Amino acid sequence: MKGVVLAGGTGSRLFPLTKITNKHLLPIFDQPMIYYPIQTLVDAGIRDILVVTGGRNAGDFLRLLANGKHFGLSHIDFTYQEGEGGIAEALNLAHHFADGHKICVILGDNIIEGNIRGAVEEFLKQPRGARILLKEVQDAERFGVAELVGDKVVNIEEKPRRPKSNYAVTGIYMYDTTIFDKINTLEPSARGELEITDVNNAYIREGTMSFSMLEGWWTDAGTFDSLLRASNLVASTLRKPVEGTPRD
Repeated sequence: MKGVVLAGGTGSRLFPLTKITNKHLLPIFDQPMIYYPIQTLVDAGIRDILVVTGGRNAGDFLRLLANGKHFGLSHIDFTYQEGEGGIAEALNLAHHFADGHKICVILGDNIIEGNIRGAVEEFLKQPRGARILLKEVQDAERFGVAELVGDKVVNIEEKPRRPKSNYAVTGIYMYDTTIFDKINTLEPSARGELEITDVNNAYIREGTMSFSMLEGWWTDAGTFDSLLRASNLVASTLRKPVEGTPRD
Protein backbone atom coordinates (compact mmCIF):
# COMPACT_ATOMS: atom_id res chain seq x y z
CA MET A 1 0.00 0.00 0.00
CA LYS A 2 1.24 3.48 -0.88
CA GLY A 3 0.66 6.82 0.81
CA VAL A 4 -0.21 10.22 -0.64
CA VAL A 5 0.00 13.52 1.26
CA LEU A 6 -1.90 16.39 -0.36
CA ALA A 7 -0.09 19.64 0.44
CA GLY A 8 -0.92 22.04 -2.37
CA GLY A 9 -3.23 25.05 -2.35
CA THR A 10 -2.57 28.69 -1.54
CA GLY A 11 -3.56 28.70 2.13
CA SER A 12 -5.62 31.87 1.61
CA ARG A 13 -7.39 31.51 4.97
CA LEU A 14 -4.02 31.86 6.70
CA PHE A 15 -2.88 34.98 4.85
CA PRO A 16 -0.53 36.80 5.53
CA LEU A 17 1.28 33.84 7.14
CA THR A 18 1.16 32.14 3.74
CA LYS A 19 2.29 35.16 1.75
CA ILE A 20 5.86 33.85 1.61
CA THR A 21 5.46 30.15 2.37
CA ASN A 22 3.19 27.17 1.84
CA LYS A 23 0.63 26.56 4.59
CA HIS A 24 1.92 23.04 5.18
CA LEU A 25 5.37 24.37 6.10
CA LEU A 26 4.04 26.47 8.98
CA PRO A 27 4.91 25.24 12.48
CA ILE A 28 2.60 23.13 14.61
CA PHE A 29 4.21 23.50 18.02
CA ASP A 30 7.77 22.21 17.45
CA GLN A 31 7.57 20.72 13.94
CA PRO A 32 6.51 21.77 10.43
CA MET A 33 2.88 20.90 9.71
CA ILE A 34 3.80 18.50 6.90
CA TYR A 35 5.69 16.28 9.34
CA TYR A 36 2.51 15.14 11.07
CA PRO A 37 0.62 13.56 8.13
CA ILE A 38 3.81 11.91 6.89
CA GLN A 39 4.41 10.46 10.35
CA THR A 40 0.80 9.22 10.42
CA LEU A 41 1.46 7.19 7.26
CA VAL A 42 4.81 5.90 8.52
CA ASP A 43 3.24 4.85 11.85
CA ALA A 44 0.67 2.88 9.82
CA GLY A 45 3.45 0.90 8.17
CA ILE A 46 3.44 2.78 4.87
CA ARG A 47 6.91 3.46 3.48
CA ASP A 48 6.25 4.50 -0.13
CA ILE A 49 4.98 8.10 0.05
CA LEU A 50 4.18 10.83 -2.47
CA VAL A 51 3.83 14.50 -1.48
CA VAL A 52 1.65 16.59 -3.81
CA THR A 53 2.76 20.23 -3.54
CA GLY A 54 1.75 23.44 -5.25
CA GLY A 55 2.12 27.20 -5.24
CA ARG A 56 5.30 29.28 -5.37
CA ASN A 57 7.17 27.45 -2.60
CA ALA A 58 7.17 23.84 -3.78
CA GLY A 59 10.95 23.68 -3.74
CA ASP A 60 10.94 24.30 0.01
CA PHE A 61 9.39 20.85 0.53
CA LEU A 62 12.40 19.21 -1.10
CA ARG A 63 14.81 21.23 1.03
CA LEU A 64 12.89 20.33 4.19
CA LEU A 65 12.06 16.68 3.56
CA ALA A 66 14.99 15.69 1.35
CA ASN A 67 14.91 11.89 0.98
CA GLY A 68 12.75 11.21 4.05
CA LYS A 69 15.60 10.26 6.37
CA HIS A 70 13.91 12.10 9.27
CA PHE A 71 11.08 9.54 9.07
CA GLY A 72 13.28 6.50 8.56
CA LEU A 73 12.52 6.40 4.83
CA SER A 74 14.93 5.83 1.98
CA HIS A 75 13.12 8.28 -0.31
CA ILE A 76 10.03 10.46 -0.75
CA ASP A 77 8.38 11.21 -4.10
CA PHE A 78 7.10 14.65 -5.10
CA THR A 79 4.71 16.00 -7.71
CA TYR A 80 3.25 19.44 -8.43
CA GLN A 81 -0.36 20.64 -8.70
CA GLU A 82 -0.89 23.67 -10.90
CA GLY A 83 -3.64 25.96 -9.63
CA GLU A 84 -6.41 24.93 -7.26
CA GLY A 85 -8.55 22.29 -8.90
CA GLY A 86 -9.66 20.55 -5.72
CA ILE A 87 -8.60 17.55 -3.67
CA ALA A 88 -9.67 15.03 -6.30
CA GLU A 89 -7.66 16.78 -9.01
CA ALA A 90 -4.59 16.79 -6.76
CA LEU A 91 -5.08 13.11 -6.02
CA ASN A 92 -5.28 12.33 -9.73
CA LEU A 93 -1.64 13.39 -10.00
CA ALA A 94 -0.78 10.23 -8.02
CA HIS A 95 -2.01 7.90 -10.78
CA HIS A 96 1.44 6.99 -12.08
CA PHE A 97 2.86 6.77 -8.54
CA ALA A 98 0.11 4.37 -7.38
CA ASP A 99 1.02 1.96 -10.19
CA GLY A 100 -1.84 -0.44 -9.45
CA HIS A 101 -1.49 -0.39 -5.65
CA LYS A 102 -4.06 0.61 -3.06
CA ILE A 103 -3.43 4.07 -1.62
CA CYS A 104 -3.95 5.87 1.66
CA VAL A 105 -4.50 9.60 1.19
CA ILE A 106 -4.16 12.21 3.92
CA LEU A 107 -4.65 15.96 3.71
CA GLY A 108 -1.49 17.82 4.62
CA ASP A 109 -3.14 19.88 7.36
CA ASN A 110 -4.78 16.95 9.17
CA ILE A 111 -3.25 16.13 12.53
CA ILE A 112 -4.36 13.26 14.74
CA GLU A 113 -3.58 11.97 18.19
CA GLY A 114 -4.02 8.28 17.46
CA ASN A 115 -2.85 5.75 14.92
CA ILE A 116 -4.54 4.54 11.73
CA ARG A 117 -2.66 1.25 11.44
CA GLY A 118 -5.76 -0.78 12.39
CA ALA A 119 -7.87 0.94 9.72
CA VAL A 120 -5.14 0.39 7.12
CA GLU A 121 -4.95 -3.31 7.98
CA GLU A 122 -8.73 -3.64 7.70
CA PHE A 123 -8.69 -1.93 4.32
CA LEU A 124 -5.97 -4.23 3.04
CA LYS A 125 -8.33 -7.12 3.76
CA GLN A 126 -11.04 -5.57 1.56
CA PRO A 127 -11.09 -7.11 -1.91
CA ARG A 128 -12.11 -3.75 -3.42
CA GLY A 129 -13.58 -0.36 -2.66
CA ALA A 130 -12.71 2.43 -0.25
CA ARG A 131 -12.52 3.17 3.46
CA ILE A 132 -12.91 6.51 5.20
CA LEU A 133 -12.22 7.52 8.79
CA LEU A 134 -15.01 9.20 10.71
CA LYS A 135 -14.94 11.29 13.86
CA GLU A 136 -17.90 12.40 15.98
CA VAL A 137 -17.84 16.19 16.31
CA GLN A 138 -20.04 18.96 17.70
CA ASP A 139 -19.85 21.19 14.60
CA ALA A 140 -20.51 18.69 11.82
CA GLU A 141 -21.88 21.38 9.50
CA ARG A 142 -18.26 22.50 8.90
CA PHE A 143 -17.30 19.20 7.28
CA GLY A 144 -18.37 16.47 4.94
CA VAL A 145 -20.91 14.49 6.98
CA ALA A 146 -21.54 10.76 6.71
CA GLU A 147 -25.11 9.45 6.90
CA LEU A 148 -25.03 6.00 8.47
CA VAL A 149 -27.61 3.23 8.37
CA GLY A 150 -26.50 0.40 10.59
CA ASP A 151 -22.89 -0.35 9.70
CA LYS A 152 -23.04 1.24 6.25
CA VAL A 153 -22.37 4.73 4.93
CA VAL A 154 -25.29 5.57 2.65
CA ASN A 155 -24.36 9.14 1.72
CA ILE A 156 -21.88 11.92 2.36
CA GLU A 157 -23.05 15.53 2.26
CA GLU A 158 -20.58 18.38 2.11
CA LYS A 159 -21.06 21.07 4.79
CA PRO A 160 -24.80 20.53 5.24
CA ARG A 161 -26.92 23.15 6.99
CA ARG A 162 -28.75 20.37 8.83
CA PRO A 163 -26.35 17.44 9.28
CA LYS A 164 -27.94 13.99 9.33
CA SER A 165 -25.31 12.82 11.84
CA ASN A 166 -22.44 14.15 13.92
CA TYR A 167 -19.90 12.00 12.07
CA ALA A 168 -17.44 14.15 10.13
CA VAL A 169 -15.37 12.66 7.32
CA THR A 170 -11.77 13.28 8.30
CA GLY A 171 -9.12 14.05 5.72
CA ILE A 172 -7.89 10.45 5.60
CA TYR A 173 -9.10 8.23 2.75
CA MET A 174 -8.18 4.78 1.45
CA TYR A 175 -8.89 3.74 -2.13
CA ASP A 176 -8.49 0.81 -4.47
CA THR A 177 -7.16 1.08 -8.01
CA THR A 178 -10.49 2.29 -9.48
CA ILE A 179 -10.10 5.68 -7.78
CA PHE A 180 -8.56 7.28 -10.87
CA ASP A 181 -11.32 6.02 -13.17
CA LYS A 182 -13.85 7.59 -10.81
CA ILE A 183 -12.01 10.92 -10.72
CA ASN A 184 -11.99 11.01 -14.52
CA THR A 185 -15.82 10.87 -14.56
CA LEU A 186 -16.25 13.90 -12.27
CA GLU A 187 -17.58 17.29 -13.28
CA PRO A 188 -16.34 20.43 -11.51
CA SER A 189 -18.55 21.62 -8.68
CA ALA A 190 -19.96 25.12 -8.27
CA ARG A 191 -16.56 26.03 -6.80
CA GLY A 192 -14.90 24.94 -10.04
CA GLU A 193 -13.17 22.03 -8.31
CA LEU A 194 -13.24 18.24 -8.47
CA GLU A 195 -14.65 17.27 -5.09
CA ILE A 196 -13.45 14.34 -3.02
CA THR A 197 -17.00 13.98 -1.63
CA ASP A 198 -18.17 13.11 -5.15
CA VAL A 199 -15.49 10.41 -5.34
CA ASN A 200 -16.58 8.95 -2.01
CA ASN A 201 -20.24 8.97 -3.01
CA ALA A 202 -19.31 7.06 -6.19
CA TYR A 203 -17.91 4.27 -4.00
CA ILE A 204 -21.04 4.42 -1.84
CA ARG A 205 -23.28 4.00 -4.90
CA GLU A 206 -21.42 0.87 -5.96
CA GLY A 207 -21.68 -0.52 -2.41
CA THR A 208 -17.95 -0.75 -1.69
CA MET A 209 -17.46 2.02 0.88
CA SER A 210 -16.49 1.04 4.43
CA PHE A 211 -15.46 3.13 7.42
CA SER A 212 -13.52 3.14 10.67
CA MET A 213 -13.87 5.45 13.65
CA LEU A 214 -10.83 7.56 14.41
CA GLU A 215 -9.58 7.28 17.97
CA GLY A 216 -8.26 10.29 19.88
CA TRP A 217 -8.51 13.91 18.81
CA TRP A 218 -8.39 15.13 15.24
CA THR A 219 -8.04 18.62 13.83
CA ASP A 220 -7.13 20.38 10.65
CA ALA A 221 -4.89 23.44 10.73
CA GLY A 222 -6.24 25.53 7.89
CA THR A 223 -7.48 28.56 9.83
CA PHE A 224 -5.94 30.73 12.52
CA ASP A 225 -8.15 29.14 15.18
CA SER A 226 -7.44 25.56 14.10
CA LEU A 227 -3.72 26.29 13.68
CA LEU A 228 -3.57 27.45 17.30
CA ARG A 229 -5.74 24.54 18.44
CA ALA A 230 -3.49 22.03 16.68
CA SER A 231 -0.38 23.47 18.31
CA ASN A 232 -1.98 23.41 21.74
CA LEU A 233 -3.18 19.82 21.31
CA VAL A 234 0.24 18.65 20.18
CA ALA A 235 1.97 20.51 23.00
CA SER A 236 -0.33 19.05 25.65
CA THR A 237 -0.68 15.46 24.44
CA LEU A 238 1.97 14.45 21.91
CA ARG A 239 5.04 16.18 23.30
CA LYS A 240 6.43 15.60 26.77
CA PRO A 241 8.73 18.20 28.35
CA VAL A 242 12.39 17.27 28.48
CA GLU A 243 13.45 16.30 31.98
CA GLY A 244 15.10 19.24 33.72
CA THR A 245 13.54 21.84 31.41
CA PRO A 246 12.73 25.02 33.39
CA ARG A 247 9.02 25.78 33.78
CA ASP A 248 7.45 29.20 34.04
